[in-house]
Amino acid sequence: MNKPLILIVEDEDSISNFISSMLVSNDYRFVKAKSGQEAAAMSASHMPDLILLDLGLPDVDGTEVLKQLRGWTKIPVIVVSARGHEREKVQALDLGADDYIVKPFGTNELLARIRTALRHSEALGRDEAAGAFSVGGLTIDYEKRLVRLSGAEVHLTPIEYKILVLLSRHAGKVLTHDFITREVWGPYAGENQALRVNMANIRRKLEANPAEPRYILTEVGVGYRLAEE
Repeated sequence: MNKPLILIVEDEDSISNFISSMLVSNDYRFVKAKSGQEAAAMSASHMPDLILLDLGLPDVDGTEVLKQLRGWTKIPVIVVSARGHEREKVQALDLGADDYIVKPFGTNELLARIRTALRHSEALGRDEAAGAFSVGGLTIDYEKRLVRLSGAEVHLTPIEYKILVLLSRHAGKVLTHDFITREVWGPYAGENQALRVNMANIRRKLEANPAEPRYILTEVGVGYRLAEE
């Protein structure tokens, strides 16, 4: 099996070297880019399996690189940035980043995010019309449109089911409020009040303790993430 190839887009040598040595010791291959222009060229020439993208690049902002990439490819992109504000996370995720990790970060955390993004990418390549999703005691049968919790059927409204399926298709990835709202209610949907109400109802039906959710996790100020293990 080929080792996944990861493009590191980072202009600071110390961070770039740290990430590359971590990748090699965990059975990944890597290539490096130090600028946005280099990143764009190498993405096209090397077709990496995943891109680790710093936002503070010397020639252009990383968000511009992300916009450019999303114009032609679905290669998973994890933003690795010192910018930790919610609005920056939301912007990057809305532009199509698969995840966002703030410097300084732990090795195990970055490796876990990489595994999740690669798994999600593989899942997109499979036929999404069939099959099922399961985590813990929760299972979703896509063909039968059935949701079960510990074997018992859970009755969801069509909107609640649509939200849960969307989260399950991207399990382990943060979906922003705006992304979920657009996908479920359409591009002209207004504010997120309907999403909050529906999410509260879903949690009431799925969670033993909605205040401490096991399945649907809140990323404060950003959105929601469905647990994947």
